[in-house]
Amino acid sequence: MMRGCMRALGVVLILLGTFTATARDVRMSTTTSTDNSGLLRYLMPMFEQKTGIKVQWIAVGTGKALEIAKSGDVDVVLVHARAAEDKFVAEGWGVNRRDVMYNDFVIVGPDADPLHVKGKDALLAFRKIADAKSTRFISRGDNSGTDQMEKSYWKALGVTPSGAWFVSAGLGMGEVLTMASEMQAYTLTDRATFSAYKAKTGLSIVVQGDPRLFNPYGIIAVNPAKYASVNHDGAMTLIDWITSPEGQHKIAEFNINGEQQFFPNAK
Repeated sequence: MMRGCMRALGVVLILLGTFTATARDVRMSTTTSTDNSGLLRYLMPMFEQKTGIKVQWIAVGTGKALEIAKSGDVDVVLVHARAAEDKFVAEGWGVNRRDVMYNDFVIVGPDADPLHVKGKDALLAFRKIADAKSTRFISRGDNSGTDQMEKSYWKALGVTPSGAWFVSAGLGMGEVLTMASEMQAYTLTDRATFSAYKAKTGLSIVVQGDPRLFNPYGIIAVNPAKYASVNHDGAMTLIDWITSPEGQHKIAEFNINGEQQFFPNAK
């Protein structure tokens, strides 16, 4: 786990070093799902064409995305862990948080579903996996929004996962899906990243439809009172566009293999 975390930190530092934003560009830290799914590569060129503002982003777990924002190295964050987002704003690091969209988490695993967890009850599936201890579960282990949601399920069950069956990877969602494929293991993933990686993994959705799997996203401007160097005007232009009828319509149009991946919910 430590090697995975150190490797992830090294990648973050390298990627931060690649930011070459002009005064008008917007720097954004975001969760891996918006990048791995292809959503940002689809959305941001339209925003750039509309406004003339280029967006540079770094995709990491939600926890790391918020930490980067706290350092003043980005202008805006797009993440999916509501409690952490609210804390970020309450502590004065961010302003003007807005709902953007939602999708859902799913539990995926080998097509044969060796532990027979298939169904709609996420907690029951986690209980079966923990009790069996015979088929591996790959955890993000990186304080991402997905990782935080997973931890809430173990906590609800009163389970502290440990042992050979539980692998804490400290990696992004795409890499975890690849590991789950290689180990024929179960994992929790956002639906959009799984859709983008499904053909590469051979894994199948075994649990979906539980209200506990709801996965909302929010966008927050870094507080200019904390860092005078942030491009607050550019951040607010992005926030206004992505939550506008035009931006929301574009999010709804994004699909993978004809299937809508994100559902707009800006108020």
